[in-house]
Amino acid sequence: MFTVGIIGMNGQLGKALLRRAHGGDVAVEALGRASCDITDANSVEQGLKDKALDMVVNAAAYTAVDQAEKEPERAYAVNAQGPANLASFCARQNIPLIHISTDYVFDGTKTIPYRENDALAPLGVYGASKAQGEENVRRLLARHIIIRTAWLYSTRGHNFVKTMLRLGRENPVLKVVDDQHGCPTSAADLADAIWHVVTAIRRNDQSCWGTYHYCNQGETTWYGLAEAVFARARSYPAYALQVKQLLRIPTSAYPTPARRPAFSVLNCDLIQSTYQMKIRNWQIALNDTMDELMDLQMKETQ
Repeated sequence: MFTVGIIGMNGQLGKALLRRAHGGDVAVEALGRASCDITDANSVEQGLKDKALDMVVNAAAYTAVDQAEKEPERAYAVNAQGPANLASFCARQNIPLIHISTDYVFDGTKTIPYRENDALAPLGVYGASKAQGEENVRRLLARHIIIRTAWLYSTRGHNFVKTMLRLGRENPVLKVVDDQHGCPTSAADLADAIWHVVTAIRRNDQSCWGTYHYCNQGETTWYGLAEAVFARARSYPAYALQVKQLLRIPTSAYPTPARRPAFSVLNCDLIQSTYQMKIRNWQIALNDTMDELMDLQMKETQ
């Protein structure tokens, strides 16, 4: 039996990983903060040492981008020290770690998709803490995979897609930023990709360690994503969508505590070629999640 520890079981990616686990000869040990607080090295040791793990996947993160500006200590504790604690444990146990990072480690000044070896230049505390977490993993553990992703959404937790659906049921007019470009990514698709990587590591491919990008294919803006969300929602006539007008606005018209990169599109060629992996288009992946969300929300209103 091959045992994988999933850290951050209660987040949207953690839940997706548990839902998409293959079963068979793979066992999953799912841990939340109560049983494994990654900000505390002793908690990591006590929570993981008796699990007989063959691999760890870190899906835990502090993701409140604006709140991070107000409480940087907490953001760094989770996003920087947490990965360091996990990497140190994995080094002592001689097991690999898959760690999830973000497009916000880049400053968004490029006009072509970012590659894995592009210089890191985060604009805010969230991105800086995630960049430090990456460096800590690289420094402490040779057998690691870092996967940067972006604009993650799912049927669970807090995310842009669910926020748009909620606002779309409450407001006839919505204004959405249209000058930030990125790659919407389904947590379910990312979870499948992570399990694909887990399978490859089990085959003992020593050439696979390093940093990769994974997002659904294609790019859009927050406005474009909102437009796609409402288009799919309107295909469900019984869904009480109130929004009639969607307005494009610049970032300057929607000031936030944290600066966002204007362009954080990620080039995912490396993970596709290394792992013989196919990545779906973002609209196709979004429609699958939207259909599940619509079914869930319609059942809740019955």
